[in-house]
Amino acid sequence: MAGTSHNVRRMTSSLPHQPPTWPLLAWLTAGLAGIAAPALAMLLLPEAPDTAPIAEIAGPILAVGLMGTGMISAAIAGRLWIGIALALLTGAGLIWLASALGMAPIAHLMATGWAVIIASTSFAARGTLFARSAADKGWWIAVAVVAGEAAVVATAAATPGALPGWLLALLPAQWASMAIQSALTGPATPAASAALFALGGTAAATLLVAHLWPSRWPYLIMFTTWLGFSALVWHQIG
Repeated sequence: MAGTSHNVRRMTSSLPHQPPTWPLLAWLTAGLAGIAAPALAMLLLPEAPDTAPIAEIAGPILAVGLMGTGMISAAIAGRLWIGIALALLTGAGLIWLASALGMAPIAHLMATGWAVIIASTSFAARGTLFARSAADKGWWIAVAVVAGEAAVVATAAATPGALPGWLLALLPAQWASMAIQSALTGPATPAASAALFALGGTAAATLLVAHLWPSRWPYLIMFTTWLGFSALVWHQIG
């Protein structure tokens, strides 16, 4: 019986990725969440009264763009590299747009590149896990996660101090926002370094879970890693 159960798990984990039921809708959603919405925010928000200049909102917008494209695309395709590649292209395009709209030259070019790469990998890893665990419905889970985290990041950027710090410390999207914003416009901070470290660590834990699926026990490792890095970020913020 033990051998049979092991063989079933191996067969299940090797099943080919199931494409989404509505592939056109799925890819349109990825483009809307990861490219169109962030680009529109960059175009419209700096023109609104009492809104921060583009340099102060580029980090949160980039984080949402990377998350939307990387996570949803990886969940649709079931391939980590597709999510990373599309997220990187999105990041390059949004940085170019921010520069065209008047953002000052990037303060730390190499740090910005590393932040974008690590954030893209972290988000794509989560999308890959959704594809593995929920098959053709994984992209719906990715959309829900992106919508929830994007709403919190947008609220934190629009009204600083409105949300408790412990809540922001729990969200990978906010980690990406902190790391990217610090690299774009100012000196590196301990909180930004901790956020970048947290993105890389949770990406590794998430990929471990995806690799060992359908075994459930690695989820304990992933959630423990997430809470540990959240505590690290919260400590640095505090």
